[in-house]
Amino acid sequence: MERHVESWKSMVLDKEMEIAVYGHYGPAFLFFPFDGENYLGYEEHGVIAALAPWLHAGRIKVFTISSIDRESWLGEEIPPRQKSIRHQKYNRYVSEEVVPFIARNMRSTHPVIYTAGVSLGALHAVNSFLRRPDLFEGTIGFSGRYDLKAWTNGYYDNDVYFNSPMDYLPNLTGPALNSLRQKEKVFLLSGSGSGEDPDASRGMGELIGTKGIKNGVDVWGEEFGHDWTTWRAMMASVMEKF
Repeated sequence: MERHVESWKSMVLDKEMEIAVYGHYGPAFLFFPFDGENYLGYEEHGVIAALAPWLHAGRIKVFTISSIDRESWLGEEIPPRQKSIRHQKYNRYVSEEVVPFIARNMRSTHPVIYTAGVSLGALHAVNSFLRRPDLFEGTIGFSGRYDLKAWTNGYYDNDVYFNSPMDYLPNLTGPALNSLRQKEKVFLLSGSGSGEDPDASRGMGELIGTKGIKNGVDVWGEEFGHDWTTWRAMMASVMEKF
């Protein structure tokens, strides 16, 4: 399959940020990394290999970026307000730099882009989609928890609220909600084994459903824990829906 890596000095984050691109054709999938990992995590953990049939066939094109979670909610020594600010900057990096890069790569003014992610990356993926349905066509969350307060250690401000889907989605109205109701591809998957929280996916799915947004929740058995074996299997399964 085609594979290349590019990087640039992010104006928003003020640091070098890399992006890996896999495949030659198909709708774009923007993958947010596992907790604190970099842009090569999905390749190193075998996910790209698991997606090879879809990549070779030109059914999907995958873009993977780095996390800055260790500079925000996973940074133990960072003041909470600074974590919140950094999270917001990451959102801007995605919308102002990554999405335009994907558009140029796809040679399209309005490319079809789906978000995806595992664990904390699932929160970023689903949150990005819900906040910006003008940019993203759908989302896939694997083993996610969609209440940002799970990582804030009791800290709460407006930025936490507006990045915690379980908090802001109940109050969402207007054009943004109407746009979300037009989307067809929203999938939340979880195992039931060690380290998993299937109720988080069920709760998010129920909430999304109450807002009239189509979605599918798929909870796997107790043999599927919070690990890459589970996520590789889930990736291959859910791609059949696209």
